[in-house]
Amino acid sequence: MIRLIVGLKGSGKTTRLIEMVNEAVAAEKGDVICCEKTTKLNNDLDRRVRLIDMDDYEVGSFEGLYGFLTGLFAANYDTTDIFVDQTLKIAGSDLDELARMIAKLEPVAGREGFAITFTISCDPAALPADLKKYVI
Repeated sequence: MIRLIVGLKGSGKTTRLIEMVNEAVAAEKGDVICCEKTTKLNNDLDRRVRLIDMDDYEVGSFEGLYGFLTGLFAANYDTTDIFVDQTLKIAGSDLDELARMIAKLEPVAGREGFAITFTISCDPAALPADLKKYVI
């Protein structure tokens, strides 16, 4: 399952993400991972969440982010949820590239049974049409 939290800067995306991460930890029997540009969420997340500072891995593109996310799951089949904050700062601002990555990622997530939630800082009207179905 793929989910997008979309809105302009200051619209509460990260606050919503924090709530969802902590709810996932409380509800799931598997591992929950949160990827972000820095570790500023460290004090807001349940201590059981694996927090990854994406700056340590120099992902830099949506192709790189795809490989990183699928690698996280391949390394730990107990992963149930992956959350990615500040997606466009991590992988680039091209929304069409984002759409291509999600099109590749969706069947993997569905087949393997894990959820990935992304925060996207942009006007929801600017999203490509094929991404709108993922917006929550």
